[in-house]
Amino acid sequence: MAYDVAALEKLIEQFQKIPSIGRKTAQRMAFHVLDLSEEQAKEFADAIIDAHTKIHHCKVCHNLTEAELCPVCASATRDHTTVCVMEEPRDVLALEKTREFNGVYHVLHGVISPMNNIGPDKLTIKSLVERAASGEIKEVIMATNPTIEGDTTAMYISKLIKPFGVKVTRLAYGIPVGADIEYADDVTLMRALSGRSEL
Repeated sequence: MAYDVAALEKLIEQFQKIPSIGRKTAQRMAFHVLDLSEEQAKEFADAIIDAHTKIHHCKVCHNLTEAELCPVCASATRDHTTVCVMEEPRDVLALEKTREFNGVYHVLHGVISPMNNIGPDKLTIKSLVERAASGEIKEVIMATNPTIEGDTTAMYISKLIKPFGVKVTRLAYGIPVGADIEYADDVTLMRALSGRSEL
């Protein structure tokens, strides 16, 4: 006889819907939730509902925020003439952790991918072009991932905003710190070479 608890199975299935979560990890997460006290479980559920209810897109950059503007767009100390274009909000978090970038962002919420029926109209490209047309932006840094879709999206956006006199740059990709050159693939080496800087 198969061991099946309907509510547990449903919980596992929900965790499995999270990208990169397999069945075994989903099971561990489900059992962890079951080990929570009733109060902890309620806090967990409330946090999910709260985030889903309160968080929306910033009206300028489309990053996640609870206010009308995200903290970056609302900041007077950030350089609003330099815009870094990211695929997803999680990419913004990664760059912010470096504390090296003082400009602002524009989140596309994906990349152009004809195979997945994602065209430019499904992304926030139109509002980025409007920002570029306003004359307030001097440089747009394309920080899409180094994939075919990411490169295609970067090139497409570049062609749209260059006519406004905006400088368009691309993040340099190369060999990770601590890695050996002999193990790097051809594309990584090519990008490392073309993205070299003066010492």
